Amino acid sequence: MVKAERPFLIVNPKSYLYGQKSLELAMAADRTAAETGLQIYFTCPYADIRLIRQNTSHIIVCAQSLDPLTPGRGMGHVLPESLKEAGADAVFLNHAENPKTVAELSACIERAKDLEMITIVCADSTKEAAAAACLDADIVLAEPTDLIGTGKTADDSYVTETVAALHKVNPDVLVMIASGVVTADDCYNVVRLGADGTGATSGILNAPSPAVRVQEMAEAIVKAYKEREGK
Repeated sequence: MVKAERPFLIVNPKSYLYGQKSLELAMAADRTAAETGLQIYFTCPYADIRLIRQNTSHIIVCAQSLDPLTPGRGMGHVLPESLKEAGADAVFLNHAENPKTVAELSACIERAKDLEMITIVCADSTKEAAAAACLDADIVLAEPTDLIGTGKTADDSYVTETVAALHKVNPDVLVMIASGVVTADDCYNVVRLGADGTGATSGILNAPSPAVRVQEMAEAIVKAYKEREGK
């Protein structure tokens, strides 16, 4: 069973990459995970999960979502068991591009937990993030939707206040702050301020070398966490 650990980095190409291009970045992230010892998640389209899992050893392959159904009827929906068998050990839920109702989200988290998949639940506000923490998500990604893809990070007070609020609700939840994260310095700052991890899409894909950017971000996260924890 794979468990969520702090600190971590989520490499999230969404659906900008698929097939060979997705695999190439996943393999680069895999090398970085091996070199740094950092827990790195890599999201990909459903059809690429098995390809990436079979060609990597250190990253956690992450599905983009799932539906709360069990084997049987459900034509066109995403069966959690199929994701797990293909090699996904984590799943994103409630992203701004694929939101769910509270009832749907609760059911999805329950199905993921049945299969021992790590749940990464997105929230648009501290209040919504607290609700996700109450639903026992493993990782809560608290990011104002209007900052996604802008290159503008949430201010320092947002990071510290959000981390404190979520840990008050659920001391075990891991808190991810990622909105507007573009550079290694951004990663260093949010982890230094108390976040358990971070990640990016455009900040990685728009870099001169996405593989190098992943390496830089991973090293920055490890450095910030060690300094924060006095290690």
